[in-house]
Amino acid sequence: MKFIVLLWLPLWVFGSESFISDYEYGEMLYDNPRGVGCKQCHGNEGEGKMIVKYSDKKGEHTISGADIRKKSLKEMIISVNKRHKVMPRYYLTNDEVKQIFNYLRVKNRKKK
Repeated sequence: MKFIVLLWLPLWVFGSESFISDYEYGEMLYDNPRGVGCKQCHGNEGEGKMIVKYSDKKGEHTISGADIRKKSLKEMIISVNKRHKVMPRYYLTNDEVKQIFNYLRVKNRKKK
């Protein structure tokens, strides 16, 4: 019996750690959650950025991604799960949105 416990003990102790950190998981989701990354429109740190400028009969227009750095987790979850004119639906779970939220908080804290 002791042999079996000694054999499984290292697997149990070291197997409980995740393959990637929460920060890395949040970064992966932010960079490319479902084919189009958040950072393409919201910028590297969530600061928002211009997506496109165009002109039509009514004049010049700009489409930009919003600055999401000061959004609460609740606001982000609601925003990701509703329809937008420009932003695609990602069908992220609340936990995945939380990982992105936490990733942006840590990343922006490092910049200060």
